[in-house]
Amino acid sequence: MRAIWSGAIGFGLVNIPVKLFSATQASELDLDMLDKKDHANIHFQRVNANTGREVKWENIVKGYKVDDNYVVLEDSDFEKASPEKSKIIEIAEFVDEKDIDSIYYETPYYLQPEKSGAKPYALLRDALKKTGKCGLGTYVLRNRESLVLIKPQNDLLILNKIRFAEEIRDTDELNIPDVKIKPAEMNMAVQLIEQLTTDFDISNYKDTYNEKLLKLIMAKAKGKKPAATKMKVVHSKSRDLMAQLKESLSAPKRKAS
Repeated sequence: MRAIWSGAIGFGLVNIPVKLFSATQASELDLDMLDKKDHANIHFQRVNANTGREVKWENIVKGYKVDDNYVVLEDSDFEKASPEKSKIIEIAEFVDEKDIDSIYYETPYYLQPEKSGAKPYALLRDALKKTGKCGLGTYVLRNRESLVLIKPQNDLLILNKIRFAEEIRDTDELNIPDVKIKPAEMNMAVQLIEQLTTDFDISNYKDTYNEKLLKLIMAKAKGKKPAATKMKVVHSKSRDLMAQLKESLSAPKRKAS
């Protein structure tokens, strides 16, 4: 893995030198875009809006429009705006992870200590484990300020980018009808949930769609025409909610795919 950022975690007056690594990777197949006529690759170009000519990456700068004119920004300007946030993940407070709704979670990263930061890194990790708390703070990556949560996982510290409150859409425009649930229906629904409740094990779940798609691609590459599989949707025999719940309870337990 290659580090995408290096800096320090600010923990009180203690600075912990760290490197940041992406914790996730895409699982979908890498499909190219092609011209339908001759299957030639589609390329995207960065084009000058005035001349129509392609512009190379090294000749592209960023700018902000003020009164119909652009203020051009250089790389150094982004760091000058807040040099401390470009180099330090400052922990502002400690919180209980359960108090943060899952809607705020965005992207996870691994934090690795530099050699000189091994002991304070271990201290913060173990102290978070002992208290059951997470560190909440901010830093700047790729010209964008991020709100982050730092928490322990085994021997590592994990950094989770989380969304700011203003990034979450308001629900006022949604139309959620007010429905009354009968006690018998609630009891049956709880029974169904309890029947399907297990210990969480992420290894039980695999991305089977891409596996099947790759098989289809390889079959087409050999000149075979894959047969269309008919999807069978099994409906409940009754439209009555209580009857559907009873039917669900008596049905075989579904396995993770």
